[in-house]
Amino acid sequence: MAHLCGLCLALRGDHGQFARIVTNYDGLLVSVLTEAQSGTAPEARRTAGPCPLRGMRTASVAQGEGARLAAAVSLVLASAKVRDHVADRDGLLARAPIAAAARKVARGWDRAGARTGASLGFDTAVLVDAVDRQAGIETLAGLGTPVLVVTEPTETATAAAFAHTAQLAGRPGNAPALAEAGRYFGRLAHLLDAVEDQGADAVAGAWNPLTATGTSLTEARRLCDDALHGIKLALGEVEFTDAGLAHRLLVHELRTSVDRAFGTGSCAHTATASAGQGGNPYAGQPYGGQGGNPYGQGPYGQNPYGGAPYGGGAGGPGMPPTGPGGFGGAPPPQRPRRGLLAGCAVAIGLFCTCQMCCTEHEGPWSRKKRDPWCDACECCESCDCCGSTDTSGGSGGGGGGGDGCCSCDCCGCDC
Repeated sequence: MAHLCGLCLALRGDHGQFARIVTNYDGLLVSVLTEAQSGTAPEARRTAGPCPLRGMRTASVAQGEGARLAAAVSLVLASAKVRDHVADRDGLLARAPIAAAARKVARGWDRAGARTGASLGFDTAVLVDAVDRQAGIETLAGLGTPVLVVTEPTETATAAAFAHTAQLAGRPGNAPALAEAGRYFGRLAHLLDAVEDQGADAVAGAWNPLTATGTSLTEARRLCDDALHGIKLALGEVEFTDAGLAHRLLVHELRTSVDRAFGTGSCAHTATASAGQGGNPYAGQPYGGQGGNPYGQGPYGQNPYGGAPYGGGAGGPGMPPTGPGGFGGAPPPQRPRRGLLAGCAVAIGLFCTCQMCCTEHEGPWSRKKRDPWCDACECCESCDCCGSTDTSGGSGGGGGGGDGCCSCDCCGCDC
């Protein structure tokens, strides 16, 4: 969130409020990689004011050259996407006045991205050239054309952006490995978009790289798995100051994205543990076939928090003795449920301020704590095969400890 908010605020600071609409998750990787190589200095963070997308809370956000490079890249690529939609006459852009306005906005973003890139020593022309070549490549592609021919412009653009983070961080020796990671990331992003959009493109009669080149989903999955492996190996050659977040996003989360796009299990731990059970990671039970007990035969052999909701009479293992008002004592009194109209009003407020999506919030009617809708699976936070929760070792020299953490075959992570 620090990098996502930093990208958003860098766009606003350099290019005005309207530019913030190009904020995207892929772009923040540029900021993450820059900081992972240079380290988190005090001046690399600042406190941002309340924002509806953070539930009107302040936050420590990233600032500096990494965030500004992410902003420049995001602007140029968003400009290219707008031009592509105009060319395809998508939706409202089929109307000439709206298309003309969109082209004007795209030209402005191109110039703004070029200015910011030049101030950071990055020539955005490589991005523009890659995007311009994409349309011609798609026109010539047909059945039998290798799909990697179609993904090449995206790979080239992403490689350039990733490699320049090494210059910003003062580690030019990292540039070749980061360019390689960028190429694989661009390939993966392009393929995943194609897989996710293939059905909708077929209905709409839109161009899709997999359909146009006759690439099967099996081959697309193989290419995605190769890209994941390539990213992991490339990051292993990068000298990081702190590789934790970069490793988490570019190894763990990317694998989850691939599994989700292809409709396979998103948690490598449970998928591996389910071998011999017909591939079902849960074997027909909500908690892995443990008879409905979420703790099963775990390290404590029972509910680790005892029998009562807050630890029971004697408390669970490692828990302090219970008592009235103390930790593990009686649960706090529940506030009464809201009425229908009051709950509707609260629900509208939560929705309009994005708290339902982005922050832990109180249920509009029940008043119970609810997790944000956008929470992702945290199944790879700990390594069940070695018992370690240390993922900070990440990929690459200088990435920090990893003490007590084995090579994790169950999730493919050398954490």
